Amino acid sequence: MVSVETNWNRPYHIVVFGASGFTGQFVVEEVARTACEGPNGNLHWAVAGRSKQKLDKVLEQAAAALGRPELRTGIDTIIADVGEPDSLAAMCKQAVIVLNCVGPYRFYGEPVVKACVENGAHCIDICGEPQFLEGMQLNYHSQAAEKGVYIVGSCGFDSIPADMGVLYTRDQFRGTLTAVESFLTASSGPEGGCIHDGTWQSAIYGFADSGKLKSLRRKFNHKPLPTVGSKIKRRGALFYSNEIQQYALPFMGADPSVVKRTQRFLAEEYQQTPVQYGAYAGVGGLCNIVKMIFAGMMFWFLVKFSFGRNLLIKFPEFFSFGFFSKAGPTRKQAGYVATPIAMVQAALTMLGEPKSLPREGGVYTPGAAFARTTLIDRLNKHGIQFSVL
Repeated sequence: MVSVETNWNRPYHIVVFGASGFTGQFVVEEVARTACEGPNGNLHWAVAGRSKQKLDKVLEQAAAALGRPELRTGIDTIIADVGEPDSLAAMCKQAVIVLNCVGPYRFYGEPVVKACVENGAHCIDICGEPQFLEGMQLNYHSQAAEKGVYIVGSCGFDSIPADMGVLYTRDQFRGTLTAVESFLTASSGPEGGCIHDGTWQSAIYGFADSGKLKSLRRKFNHKPLPTVGSKIKRRGALFYSNEIQQYALPFMGADPSVVKRTQRFLAEEYQQTPVQYGAYAGVGGLCNIVKMIFAGMMFWFLVKFSFGRNLLIKFPEFFSFGFFSKAGPTRKQAGYVATPIAMVQAALTMLGEPKSLPREGGVYTPGAAFARTTLIDRLNKHGIQFSVL
């Protein structure tokens, strides 16, 4: 059995896979920025991907951004491709933890999970796709448990703030917490704001395969979680929220799925009271609502057909009114700030607090994996704030 402690004789504590991708480049910078927080203050890490040239370029960019010229030559590169299992195996054999930044995960994620489980490397991803996340739990949890390997999904903006936020609320609450609602609001600065189209693609394929997700969930044969206290009231498809003083709708990301899986684990493993959860996102005023209704109608029609999905993927800015972009947010925009911090702190927590992880390996949510660690304290120190207002 492999453990976080016993496989430290590997060359690298962390390997960033997909380092030259849009999100990967920010993760590389965050790893470099926090390397002093690694084991004994000295984190050994490498970058991995398909192109040596692109990996070198990412290290050059990180060196320039951080004022650390040694990054240009002091960090090793590993050539690995999701289409070449042998290259993935070679990468995983060198790593304690693989940070997988290669998406959409429904297409490219499983080979990495498989290679990590088979070769004793722990894996952390930033997936926001419930079908992939739950599929990996169904197919690999037992194998990962046997190997002592931890596979932890959704360790980015989806879904650490929501999942760990529910646990934080429970710990701060005087009494028995039975229900939580979260409201996501975003404000853009003078540079505007947008989201990279990788997230847009995940949404497209997620809605197209919604029937498969329902079928997948039936295979778990879970009993319903007990409801403690009053049953949480679900809001409408579009409503005015007094909590955030704007119109809101149900959050379409992975947060509800991830939180529910965490609550099931905590109830079954530690006999904790399961917390009901509702997630919503603010959409602003009436002008934004009109845009969203129009965009939503086009999306729901086009996502049903192959040609429609191709159009949505090819022209994300047009069909989302600029909310999603192939270029993604710039460094002056707010997007993708929290994700690399959350992902890297999750990895450092796994390295630094192995005895606080679940008693055996497996495929876990962030809340299940890190419920008994200091991850929230680490995040607070790095700008992702959990607080009682």
